[in-house]
Amino acid sequence: MPALGIIVVAAGSGTRLGHPEPKAFVELRGLAILEHALMGVFDSIEPAQVVVVAPESRLAAARTIARRVAGPADASVSVVAGADSRQGSVLAGLAALAPEVEVVLVHDAARALTPGSLVDRVVRAVRSTGGGVIPALPVADTVKRVADGTVRETVDRSDLVHVQTPQGFPRAALDAAYAAATQEYTDDAALFSADGGTVTTVEGEARAFKITTPWDLRRAENVLGARTGGLRTGLGFDVHAYDEADPLWLGGLYWPDEPGLSGHSDGDAVLHAICDALLSAAGLGDLGSRFGTSDPRFQDAASEVFLKETLALVAGAGFTVVNVSVQVIAARPKIAPRRSELEVHLTTLVGAPVTLGATTTDGLGFTGRAEGIAVVATALLSGS
Repeated sequence: MPALGIIVVAAGSGTRLGHPEPKAFVELRGLAILEHALMGVFDSIEPAQVVVVAPESRLAAARTIARRVAGPADASVSVVAGADSRQGSVLAGLAALAPEVEVVLVHDAARALTPGSLVDRVVRAVRSTGGGVIPALPVADTVKRVADGTVRETVDRSDLVHVQTPQGFPRAALDAAYAAATQEYTDDAALFSADGGTVTTVEGEARAFKITTPWDLRRAENVLGARTGGLRTGLGFDVHAYDEADPLWLGGLYWPDEPGLSGHSDGDAVLHAICDALLSAAGLGDLGSRFGTSDPRFQDAASEVFLKETLALVAGAGFTVVNVSVQVIAARPKIAPRRSELEVHLTTLVGAPVTLGATTTDGLGFTGRAEGIAVVATALLSGS
């Protein structure tokens, strides 16, 4: 088990954000705020046990998001129910950590754009100091002390900072501080200090601002839009075996008198490869992590469903499809007689030019033995 634990607090109501759903589940450029926050966590270097603390009513959604972001590291993530207060939610997260965890980071999901480099910075500082560590940025604005609407004095800002998360602590000392707490504190550093712990700072990140109001949400959208500028390419690949018992759907078209393709859905390898290429280019994972075979909703589903959802995710992440190129590798069906029809249909589905080619492997491999189909796709996206 990792020696690092990261508690991601996502149990807040988000009333000030003006949405009916909890804040962490509000959409930001096509993805939930929680998903963006977890992507930053998983961009960090050191393996960690990640505990997501979510509202009781959103545990299933939180688990789905966490598994999707974690991918092959999904065994390191767990989801627990939060409490009525932030302090109670952190306590629930602490209770879910494995005994082997020695360093704990507490992170607010609302700081959705926090980069993995800041997580690494805090972890290193906790290990080097042996105490609590918080990211901080200097206060740039002039600060006034006001009473009854009247300015009383200008406050010296030289020793003032804005505090962010993740905040890091030695596990044993943080557990003791929580056990001793008799009141609510505004953050974990204050609680830790109240129990006699020493807290130092590391340099924060401008992108780690907290999404609290609609203005903050729009600011986050703008930051993501700037980050995704330029061109991005992605590669997709899919393979399916023939199944004589099923109809063949390929490229969104029906192919009569041809063996179908086995799969959880309709097995359309062309659409699956296109989805993979689009997700890859946008940095949104892959088809398996987005529409896994364990999800009964996609049993025998038409693959156009996956493509529509993929295109929505790509657009939500701030990208526009420039073009897609597809190469089918198969002994059958013969693609050439329907190539133009396929390209027109796929171009309509994708909303951008799609070109399609086909080849065989001259009798070599499983495609050469006519056991199945392989498809390679590439996608070019432009940041909006």
